[in-house]
Amino acid sequence: MTEETDQNAQDVPADTAGLTRRSTTRSVARRSTAVKPRRRAALFTRTPKTKTTAKAHNGRPFRSLAILTVVGGLIVTVALPAYGVWQPTEDVTTIQQVAADDAQSLVVASDATGSELERDSYSATTQKEIDEKKAKEAAAAAAAARAQLATSSSSGVSSVNLSMVAPGSGAVRYPVTNFSYQWESNGFQTASRPTHNGLDMMTSYGTPIFAAAAGVVRTSTNNGGTYGGLIIIDHVINGQQVSTLYAHVIYGSQVVSPGQTVSAGQVIAQVGQTGFATAPHCHFEVHLGGTPINPLAWLQANAG
Repeated sequence: MTEETDQNAQDVPADTAGLTRRSTTRSVARRSTAVKPRRRAALFTRTPKTKTTAKAHNGRPFRSLAILTVVGGLIVTVALPAYGVWQPTEDVTTIQQVAADDAQSLVVASDATGSELERDSYSATTQKEIDEKKAKEAAAAAAAARAQLATSSSSGVSSVNLSMVAPGSGAVRYPVTNFSYQWESNGFQTASRPTHNGLDMMTSYGTPIFAAAAGVVRTSTNNGGTYGGLIIIDHVINGQQVSTLYAHVIYGSQVVSPGQTVSAGQVIAQVGQTGFATAPHCHFEVHLGGTPINPLAWLQANAG
């Protein structure tokens, strides 16, 4: 029985075996075909996004915006200086045209011509410069006054005999002859003029002025302030230091200079109206030991 069974098994026709194989193969194929749709479905199945992935995607727009901002700033930084250097070549409105519309004058640096500045081309600012400027102006005014007096007056130094002397033979002489005065207005330290330290000897313009005594000239100037043209002479009379002063003389009429020795009655200048004077006269002062004294009384006591 056993052998028959084995033989029968061995004697299985080839077709049956082939059919069995085909069936087996078909079964495997069917299984493979059934599996494939499942795999395709798995491939097209979306995987849910995690929170980390969502955050990463949400941060991308901000990074892009920051990058665009930085790039734009760099472009502006590079472009603005270049634009500032660039200048249009056509249809340019000049400053002069703008000024013309407003009816105002304007000097542009490019239109100004170069010139060398001189010392006198600007105003004085320090006190020293102001004083120097005032001194120059005073000297110029004095020169102009001298020129005016020289042209307007027929009497001048050249018309005076310089060898003439004042009348008298004493050590003291009258500085002016043929003069007049009003004591209250022309006298020495009067009630109406308590600070008037001299005698106003009224006479005609150009009258010669004589040295009241022998001595040495201390001052001979046109810059005597309110005195105008001024001469001062120092003397020694009877052992005393005496100084005589002659004011309002014609500018430039002085014929003596500082340090020069003069004799009594010598011509020294001419009567004028310089400085603070309302009429031609010789303002005469006498100082004894530096103190002013009555000049008329001194002359009356010493002139001869």
